Amino acid sequence: MKKYHKLTWRQLLAGVGLLLFFAALTLFLFGSRRDAEKFQHAAAELFQQEMVHNTLNMHYTIASPGDYGITDYTAQLPGYVSGVRELQLKDLKKQAAFWASLSDRSLSDSDAYTRRLLALSLENSLELQSHAYYEEPLSPASGMQSQLPILLAEYTFRTSRDVDDYLELLSQTGDYYDSLLVYEQEKAAAGLPMSRMSLEKVRQQCQQILTAESLAQGNHFLQTTFQERISELYVRRGISRETALAAIRRNEELLSSVVLPAYERLDRGLEELAAQNSSGRELPQGLAAYPEGQEYYSQLLIARTGSYRSTEELYDMLKEQLLLQLNALRQLIAEHPACILPSAQEQCLSAFPYSQPEQMLEDLQRRMAQDFPDLTVDGQKTPSVTVKAVSDSLADYSAPAFYLTPPLDDTSSNVIYVNEQDMPGALELYTTLAHEGYPGHLYQSVYSRRYLTAQETNPVRQLLSYGGYQEGWALYTEFIAYDYACDLLEECGQPDAVWYIQAEKINRNLLLCLYSLIDLMIHYDGASCEQIAAVLNNFGISDPQAAQAIYTYIAEEPANYPQYYVGYLEILELQQKARTLWGADYTDLRFHTFFLNMGPSDFTSLTEALDS
Repeated sequence: MKKYHKLTWRQLLAGVGLLLFFAALTLFLFGSRRDAEKFQHAAAELFQQEMVHNTLNMHYTIASPGDYGITDYTAQLPGYVSGVRELQLKDLKKQAAFWASLSDRSLSDSDAYTRRLLALSLENSLELQSHAYYEEPLSPASGMQSQLPILLAEYTFRTSRDVDDYLELLSQTGDYYDSLLVYEQEKAAAGLPMSRMSLEKVRQQCQQILTAESLAQGNHFLQTTFQERISELYVRRGISRETALAAIRRNEELLSSVVLPAYERLDRGLEELAAQNSSGRELPQGLAAYPEGQEYYSQLLIARTGSYRSTEELYDMLKEQLLLQLNALRQLIAEHPACILPSAQEQCLSAFPYSQPEQMLEDLQRRMAQDFPDLTVDGQKTPSVTVKAVSDSLADYSAPAFYLTPPLDDTSSNVIYVNEQDMPGALELYTTLAHEGYPGHLYQSVYSRRYLTAQETNPVRQLLSYGGYQEGWALYTEFIAYDYACDLLEECGQPDAVWYIQAEKINRNLLLCLYSLIDLMIHYDGASCEQIAAVLNNFGISDPQAAQAIYTYIAEEPANYPQYYVGYLEILELQQKARTLWGADYTDLRFHTFFLNMGPSDFTSLTEALDS
């Protein structure tokens, strides 16, 4: 099972249990101004407040804070704060009411679109945050115990201030993880504890991600990456040799005296929670098992997918797709029965001409050129991409590959991580790099940032995240890459391998559709592991351990698979609508340009924009 459990810096935006740090009271001081002025002032203040409130988010959002009016700030890594939820909800309601009250008449088209997105996003956030303790920040698959170290390891050092900020953030990781433990304790007391299996998996991560042995050997990735970044800054004359050496010593000290003890305290705290929950459930259960679970899950689906379809509509959409893919696979096998034989797979793998990620990314860029807009907006140079291996200490908990989005004002350098422990075959690596790189996440992120910046779109848009738009696009381009692979193998004189690739494409589509349906069954209908095993058995997945692994992952990661697959289906719906509206003027290039130019959005807003 190819898992999707990526988490980027955006999901740190509010921190666990924290609402966005809105300056609600200040906003209402602009009551006498025209709506256009109120929008500009409020948007600028909102963006600056969000950046100042969370330095890690700011660093991954903008490379040069001073260009956005941010010159005086203290590095902060905000965690969970107990007892302030009602006040935060009150401020969020004020903020939602403010953005909803503005009229679009005096706003530019761009600002009006941003205002509508903000209003909808705040409404969604308010609905989600009204359900206390349903969020899980320490999920075994995507929790902050494994994701924060990656974000720290990729924290770019552009200036000496970045080094100072990084070390200050590192010094706060103890308080940060302690606050997450408080949240988990309150969550358990409220009747929403993590399952014993999930707790044990997180404990294992705490014990393995950072150890005294690895620090003593000096080869932990938070040591080696820090030294590499400091060396690069020193070479660029950004800091003196003495300052660089002092920073390395400080990093070593903080890893030993702050970060390692933080993981040890988190481990012990989770062990105590597991002991308190000794009579509780071994396996995780779906959100439907909790009092407000269905309502929370329905809103979570909207937030993750960007689709405002009801749960019933999503069921119908997914069931229809499941039948389509099943019929397509049956027809392909009937016409080309050899496509599912092991020999077909061996032929494809042996004939695939590329083995290195860099070669594959180059080929993908060449093939996509005709149907996707040029990435060099306003003459900017083609961005570089570095493919890195996931550290051994994180390999067990990382996706097969993932991409970290670049700052709004520095899209020149990009990194894709590949998990060599789960190293896929050539075809899967090719399509995975399409998903993460070209024409997937990397291409989409860089293009959108460059285009929206060139259009002078208000940077407050960067505070909004749309998983369905972003992950749906990555999956959409991943399926295109299967077609590219068919062309590639035909060019290599291996036409028979094409049928195997087509079978793999349909099977991939089928599985993601099935897993999305199972997500609904677990979290909306309350299906048990045994019921899911029976469903999987109908699709040829009869191994009890495999069935339990699928159930467990989906139970621990609600709305994750729909984020990808429903997002993908919504893009296909939007594409079909464009074909109908544009008729003979439709091209894939025109549709892709429209979709990318609009920037991250929910699908209702995208549909309205297409109609206008």
